[in-house]
Amino acid sequence: MPTLKLVKTIATAAFLLPLTIYAQSAPATLSATEAQPWKQIPIPPLHAFKPTQPRRIELPNGLVIFLQEDHELPFIEGTILIRGGNRDEPTGKTGLVSLYGETWRTSGTATIDGDKLDDELEAKAASLETAGGGASTTMTWSSLKGDFDTVFTAAVDLLLHPAFKEDKLQLAKQQLNTGISRRNDDAGGIAHREAIKLAYGAHNPYARELEYATVDAVKLDDLKAWHDRTVVASNIIIAVSGDFDSAAMEAKLRAAFEPLPRGQRLQTAKVTFTDPKPGVNFVEKDDVNQSNVLIVGLGTERSNPDYYALSVMNQIFSGGFGSRVVQNVRTKLGLAYSVEGSYGASYDHPGVFFVEAATKSATTVAAAKALLAEIDRLKTDPPTAAELSKAKDHVLNSFIFHYDSPDKTLGEQVTLAFYGYPADTLEKYKTGIEKVTAADVSRVANKYIDTSKLAILVVGNESQIAPKIDTLGKVTNLDIAIPPPPAGKSAE
Repeated sequence: MPTLKLVKTIATAAFLLPLTIYAQSAPATLSATEAQPWKQIPIPPLHAFKPTQPRRIELPNGLVIFLQEDHELPFIEGTILIRGGNRDEPTGKTGLVSLYGETWRTSGTATIDGDKLDDELEAKAASLETAGGGASTTMTWSSLKGDFDTVFTAAVDLLLHPAFKEDKLQLAKQQLNTGISRRNDDAGGIAHREAIKLAYGAHNPYARELEYATVDAVKLDDLKAWHDRTVVASNIIIAVSGDFDSAAMEAKLRAAFEPLPRGQRLQTAKVTFTDPKPGVNFVEKDDVNQSNVLIVGLGTERSNPDYYALSVMNQIFSGGFGSRVVQNVRTKLGLAYSVEGSYGASYDHPGVFFVEAATKSATTVAAAKALLAEIDRLKTDPPTAAELSKAKDHVLNSFIFHYDSPDKTLGEQVTLAFYGYPADTLEKYKTGIEKVTAADVSRVANKYIDTSKLAILVVGNESQIAPKIDTLGKVTNLDIAIPPPPAGKSAE
C-alpha cells in the first residue's frame, strides 16, 4: 500500500494538473460577464408581506389579550406585559422596578415560596419569571402543553398574590450593588453609558444611573405599593402562543382575568428632550491602550413619517460592513478596529443617534475627525444608485426575518399595541422602504443631522493620545466616580 506521504503527493498532483492545463489554455483575460456570472442570476421582487396576525380580544375591564396558535411543537408560552418601568420610578429610588422584578419572583406567593416554586417548575421543565424593564414589567411562563394548566395557575397566583419578602429584597439589592461597583471596569460600557447621558441629559428618566443610595432607599413597602399601582386590568396586555385551541384558551383567560378591577392606566410623565451640548467630552481610563470614540445626538420616534427614509439613510451610513463609515474609516483609512452606528428610533420617545469607533490611542483624534467627515459627507453626497439599492434590499431582507414565525409577529403586535401603533404598521413597512429615493435620503440627512447639535465623547488613556484631544475643541472632563454607599451601609 502507498504511504500516507505518497497518497498526499498523488492527490496534490492530481489537483494541480488540471489547474496547470487550464492556466496554459485559458485566455489572458475574462470578460466581466464571465468573471462574475452570479450577477446574471435574476432576482425576483419580494412577495407582499402578510404576517400571520394574532387574534386580539379586549375584556370589559380593559385588559387586552393576544392569542397566536402555533401547532409545530407541543409547547405553550405566555407573557403578561404591565405598563410602568424604570422611567416611571421616583428619581430618589432609581432601581425600584429592577428590585421589584427580581424580588417578585424569588419571594413566591402567599401559598408557595419562591424556592419551592423553583423545584416544582424544574420537575416539569417549565419556567415562570418576572422582570423589570424600561417601560414595563413582565411575567413570562413556558411549559409543555400538558402542563399548561398547572403552570398557568402558578402564574396567576404569582400575579395576584405575591409575597414580597425582606430577605429576597436584600439579595436583589446585593446583586444591583455588585453591578454598581463594577460599572467602570469596561471602557466600552462606560462609553455607551455616558453617551446616553450626553444625548438625553444625566437626570433624564431614560439616562439616570443606579447608585448605592437610590438602591438603599427602596423598601419592601415600595414594592408592594408599585404592585398595587400597576397590576390593574387596564394596565395589562397578555399574549399566549403555542399549541392550543383559541376558543378554549380564551375561556381560561377570561375566567382568570375578567374579575380583575379595571383600575387606572399608568401614564408616563411627559419628558422634555433637548439636543446635547456640543463639544468634546473625555473620560480617563488609564488601564487601556485604545480609545472609544463616540459622536452622539438625538434620534427620532418610529411614528415619524420620515422613519422609512431615515432607516435607509442609517443603512447607507453605518449599517454593516458595506456602510460608508466602515468602508472609509476602518477599511480604507485603517483608523479603527471596529466601527458602528445607528440613527435610533424608539416607539414613544426619541432614540439616540450615534457613531462609534474603537481605535488605537495614537489615532484617537484622526478617528474622530474621520467620523465627523463621514457625517458631513452624508449630508453633501447623495447615495449612488448602487448604494440606495443595496441599502433598501438589506433593510427589507433583514426586516422579513424578524417576523418569519408566528411568535415573532405576536411579540411585535403586542409591542405595537402597548405603544398605541396601528395593527397594520408592519405591513406598511415594506412599501414605505421601497418608496425611499436618493433625494429622500439627502433630505432627511440634512433635516435631522446637525453637527452643531452633536457631542463628541472619548474614553481612553490620555497619556497615550497624540495629538491631544483638545485638537478637536474645548474638552470637558467627565467625572465617573461612584458615590459611596450611605453611612453605615455596605456596597456588597
